[in-house]
Amino acid sequence: MEVLKQADIGEAYLGTEPEELHRRIIARKEELADRLLLLCHHYQQEAVFRHADATGDSLKLARIAAENRDRDYIVFCGVHFMAESADILTTSEQQVFLPDLRAGCPMADMATRPEVEWAWRELAEHIDVDRLVPVTYVNSSAAIKALVGEKGGSVCTSSNAEKVLQWALSCGERVFFFPDEHLGRNSAAAIGLADETVILWRRGQPLGGNTSEQVRNAKVILWDGYCTVHMQFQPQHVEAWRQRDPAVRVIVHPECRREVVKLADQYGSTEMIIKAVSESPAGSKWAVGTEINLVRRLQDRHPDKEVHSLSPFQCLCSTMYRIKPAYLLWVLDNLAAGKVVNRITVDSETAALARLALDRMLTM
Repeated sequence: MEVLKQADIGEAYLGTEPEELHRRIIARKEELADRLLLLCHHYQQEAVFRHADATGDSLKLARIAAENRDRDYIVFCGVHFMAESADILTTSEQQVFLPDLRAGCPMADMATRPEVEWAWRELAEHIDVDRLVPVTYVNSSAAIKALVGEKGGSVCTSSNAEKVLQWALSCGERVFFFPDEHLGRNSAAAIGLADETVILWRRGQPLGGNTSEQVRNAKVILWDGYCTVHMQFQPQHVEAWRQRDPAVRVIVHPECRREVVKLADQYGSTEMIIKAVSESPAGSKWAVGTEINLVRRLQDRHPDKEVHSLSPFQCLCSTMYRIKPAYLLWVLDNLAAGKVVNRITVDSETAALARLALDRMLTM
């Protein structure tokens, strides 16, 4: 797949005052009108988020893009794998754009297709890989989704990982889960798998750092990937809130490590976190273990409740933060001028195989 490099957009955009950027983005959106669909992930900064036509988590936004077949331009304010998913699920006539090509996902980058294929070949020397079912978190590249589709596996999200894991175990003897160790471990525990049947595949080590016996006894093999944001939440943060205010409810994302999830009152996807806080009674108190832009938005939209970040430190998705108003305006200006910049495309063969993995999830 072609690797694109972000162009230098210059001081004409980067030196523009925030309110002027805001005004010009609104004007461009009005000019492009029904040809444009602007999607924003929950972790986007407010200066971009307020321009969204639709908001949500990564897969929800990709599905919204697919449902709006009359929109020519899908501008995805998220990260690279999200834009890829949108391109896979939309028509060949629609075009998907990412305002800043440097907006990637460290977790997705932790599992490359060559690495996973190498691990698969190693496993084939110790187990029957025809009975090994791959499951990939939606936070993965199109190339990984295609590999999973080719080998009969499925994509999952943070809200349905447990269900997909159960499906995969019903189809085979073992599951190879990537790229997020922690979502996989939390999901395996939730469906009642014993800890000793869940092992970690450590990149760069022979047999992932496991013995042949450990691999043969495993029900789930976890890739050692992780979210750099959610790894910042620690068990001591939960304990500190318990001591500070026993009335606080702790809610965290399942990308957090197992030790944090076990101590929390609730855990779930970004959509579930939003729902839990939104539907709680006035006066409720929350310590939220997820990205800071979402926490701040919950604070702003629910002044009748106390909403805090679980961590005393600012847990920011730095790659998501690369999507700034100046880059959004630059893409919109080029579209209005008939110029294509920062288009995200997935080749037809990869897209077809990745679509298989996505469709298996969507039909469950």
